Amino acid sequence: MGKLSVGKILGLLLMLWVTFLFIVPFLWMISTSLKEPSDLAGMNWIPSRLAFENYVDAFRFGMWPQWTLNTVIITLTAVIGQVLSSSLVAYSFARLRWHGRDVLFSIVLATMMLPSVVTMIPQFVLFSKLPAFGFMGSKVWINTFLPLTVPAFTGNAFYIFLLRQFMRGIPMELSEAAKMDGASELRVWWSIVLPLTKPAVATVVIFTFQGAWQDFMGPLLYLQSEKLYTLQLGLRQFEAAAGGSPAWNWLMAASLLVMLPVLLVFVLFQRYFIEGISFSGMGGR
Repeated sequence: MGKLSVGKILGLLLMLWVTFLFIVPFLWMISTSLKEPSDLAGMNWIPSRLAFENYVDAFRFGMWPQWTLNTVIITLTAVIGQVLSSSLVAYSFARLRWHGRDVLFSIVLATMMLPSVVTMIPQFVLFSKLPAFGFMGSKVWINTFLPLTVPAFTGNAFYIFLLRQFMRGIPMELSEAAKMDGASELRVWWSIVLPLTKPAVATVVIFTFQGAWQDFMGPLLYLQSEKLYTLQLGLRQFEAAAGGSPAWNWLMAASLLVMLPVLLVFVLFQRYFIEGISFSGMGGR
C-alpha cells in the first residue's frame, strides 16, 4: 500500500472534521431526548437515567397520531404524483419527437431558476379562490390538503430533467419492439421505460418524500385547523404550549420520531439513489 501524501491526510482530516460537525448535533438530540427534566440544565451528555418514557410522552402530546396520519397522507400522495407526472413528461421529452420539444424543455429548465418564494403569494391567492366544493369541510382550497398534494401532479422541473437524462440512455429498440407488438405509448412508458429507470425514480422518491415530510412553510400557510396539522406544525406546538420554553427532552424525542422515516427511506433506496445520480448525467450513453 502506497504512502499517504500530505494532501490526502489533510483531506481525510477535513472530512473527519465535517463529519464531526454534522454528527454532534444528532448525538446531542439523542442525549437530550433521554434526559429527565433535572438533567436539562447541565452540560452533561450522559443522562443520569435513560428516560425512554419521553418518547411515549411526546407521542401522546396534542394530536400526534392524527398529525402523523396527515403527514403520511400528504407525503405518499406527493410521492405518487411526482413519480407519475414527472416520469410522463420526461418520457415525452426523451422518447417522443414533436415540434417545439427542445424549446419547451428549455423553458421547463428555466423555471428552476425561479425561487419558490416568488410564487408563494400568487399561489396562496389562487388557492384561496379555487372552489373545494366542500372537500374536507372547506369552500376553497385553503385549510385542505389540496394545495399540498395537487401541485405534485403537475411535475417538477428538476425531476423531469433527471428522469429525461436517464430515459435517453434506454435503447429505442425496446420501445420499437413493443410498439410492433401493439403496445401504446402509455404501455411502453409503464411496462418498459419506467421499470428500467428505477434508480432515477428512487431519487425522485427520496427527494419528494423528504421535501413533503419535512415541509413546514406549506402547511403553515394553508392549514388552519389543528386537526389538519402535519408533524412539522406539531413540533411547533411544543414551544407554543409551553409559552416559548418547551420541554426540550420531549421536543428532541419528538424530533427524532419525525426524523426516523426520512432516514429509513434513504437507507432503503440508497443504492438506487446513488445509481440515479451517477447515471442521469450520462444521457444517450
